[in-house]
Amino acid sequence: MLASIQSCGLSGIDGYAVTAEINLASGMPMFEIVGLPDASVKESRERVRAALKNSGFDFPNGRITVNLAPADLRKEGPAYDLPIALGLLACSGMIDPERLKDTCVIGELSLDGSVRGVRGALPMAISARGWGAKAMILPAANLPEVRCIDGIELLGAESLLAAARHLRGEEPIEPMRAVSYSELLQRREFAEDFAHVKGQRSAKRALEIAAAGGHNVLMIGPPGSGKTLMARCMPTILPDMSFEEALETTRIHSVAGIVPPTGLLTERPFRSPHHTASHASLVGGGTYALPGEVSKATNGVLFLDELPEYPRDVLEALRQPLEDGEVHIARVSAQSVYPARFVLVCSMNPCPCGNLGSRTRPCRCTPPQIRRYLNRVSGPLLDRIDMHIEVESIPAERLSQDTPEETSAEIRKRVEAAREIQRKRYEGDPAGIRINAQLGARNLNAACPMEPGARDLLLMSCERLKLSNRAYTRILKVARTIADLEGADIITAEHISEAVQYRTLDRKYWG
Repeated sequence: MLASIQSCGLSGIDGYAVTAEINLASGMPMFEIVGLPDASVKESRERVRAALKNSGFDFPNGRITVNLAPADLRKEGPAYDLPIALGLLACSGMIDPERLKDTCVIGELSLDGSVRGVRGALPMAISARGWGAKAMILPAANLPEVRCIDGIELLGAESLLAAARHLRGEEPIEPMRAVSYSELLQRREFAEDFAHVKGQRSAKRALEIAAAGGHNVLMIGPPGSGKTLMARCMPTILPDMSFEEALETTRIHSVAGIVPPTGLLTERPFRSPHHTASHASLVGGGTYALPGEVSKATNGVLFLDELPEYPRDVLEALRQPLEDGEVHIARVSAQSVYPARFVLVCSMNPCPCGNLGSRTRPCRCTPPQIRRYLNRVSGPLLDRIDMHIEVESIPAERLSQDTPEETSAEIRKRVEAAREIQRKRYEGDPAGIRINAQLGARNLNAACPMEPGARDLLLMSCERLKLSNRAYTRILKVARTIADLEGADIITAEHISEAVQYRTLDRKYWG
């Protein structure tokens, strides 16, 4: 007896069709899984055997062969437990194989027969809908992350017995009702707000520009000056994610196995890895080429606190994602490409003790100590950070004042207006440009027209500050964003002047 069940595998953040072919023949009892399975797939033999018996089914006696096709792609993870178990029931005549037609099945089985959630349910559901599956049986624990997917019946199974009874027609599982993305957006709440940040007008202005154009920022200042708080407020002034962005972000988190209980992500991600993070955890990698922090921060913010404390090789690994917007990970057992489009926000002290330039506390560091500390951040990495801003400590009496500060909602309105201008400007761009930070050399001049005085000022600034060609283009992109915030079509000398100010701190500390 032969049964075929459609299932799904993962390649990066995309799903692909896997057919589980189960053959039950007479002969010496044996249970073999082929089709390039990894150790976790091979172990499903014992999980399936125990789950069937503990669910009240007889385990079939005979020669059992399970083939996971296509056989040239490596299969990993426990998501094939449920399709294998249902295939064995179909081979034994306990389920009509016709009921499994046009149905995709994924799920990990516990020994008692309950179905556990699996990693990557969202990209698998999108893939199953793409190849024409009419229904999908998946763990009930994975329903929240797929609740915005329509065009396919999503059936949440609590146990192997519940899935079997549904396929027999005894107790049908009610399909999950799709929830609109706009409904989910109304439920979100922000924990931080720029209204909680006292003073720091120049820093807030710089972060507003960074949010409007998607620019990278480095904040330099003494400990306790509010750098971390402002970084955590950054997602609150970014525009709402589109449905496509929310799907892309959730797919990455689903593959990484960190989807929140609420399911589909509606808030832009904020990732803040510790400075002891390894190369693989930041950029991605491991045995199965899983996404790293740069990919988990896609469409959101990646915050690196105490930038010089990160290992040099970890920081240098950021250079390629910052330029390309994606990460290519190659391992012996897997190769994956993950998106890595994020706003990089970094913070650091001006010296090891943090008091260099302080008006209230003396610096106790020697010049060689300061130089070694600053040189942990390389020039090429600094060159890829668009804006460098200095953050000063706020006096205690200023913190105790009840003067109202501008809220994140008020700042976000201006950011959204600037993003709308950029959306119209780059609409239909073949390279997929959406914001100013993504501008390339091909369309830089067309998107950034300047007045003659602005051009002269930019050239003079680059000559006097000895800026690189990359710094030239990044100043121009920041000036384009400043002009968009003011609703101006042409970049003026005032816009260039403000943009140049955000490139002078590297000369002050590293020059």
